[in-house]
Amino acid sequence: MLNNIGPAGFIIIAVVVLVLFGRGKVSALMGEVGKGITSFKKGLKDGSEEIEKQDDDAAKTARDVTPETDKDSSKDRV
Repeated sequence: MLNNIGPAGFIIIAVVVLVLFGRGKVSALMGEVGKGITSFKKGLKDGSEEIEKQDDDAAKTARDVTPETDKDSSKDRV
């Protein structure tokens, strides 16, 4: 659908949007879009950091739960 629109088409669309909404509204809308993108990226970063922190905590709290009888027999095999 957008493959048929050339540079002239985009310019016409931009002019129509500016006429309908005005420069102030379009500027405010683009500012809100920018804030949304920034917030989304921050959320992704915070989420990945939280996952990494949970993985680190899980690795620290991991412990050997092998029964003592099995531990002794595994030493004999080596």
